[in-house]
Amino acid sequence: MPTQPPRLTIRYCVRCNWLLRAAWMAQELLSTFGAALGEVALIPDDSGGRFEIMLDDSLLWERTRDGGFPGPKDLKQRVRDRIDPERSLGHTDR
Repeated sequence: MPTQPPRLTIRYCVRCNWLLRAAWMAQELLSTFGAALGEVALIPDDSGGRFEIMLDDSLLWERTRDGGFPGPKDLKQRVRDRIDPERSLGHTDR
């Protein structure tokens, strides 16, 4: 039985105006992983300062815990390590 591709969510603070940052990260991940991700969802949050990225039920990145926002290299490597550890990310792995 085939497994469902993972759902990635980016929860971002609307008061901090982080929509563009969240959308850019979603675009980077979709460009790199395409159909290997079943869904990428942007979730607005009004709690103040929240920015977190989840893959299914697993926390990949949390702004306060991980020291700010992820760069594209770090984020792509974390996603790759969870969904396809053998996959090469080309120049991003260097």
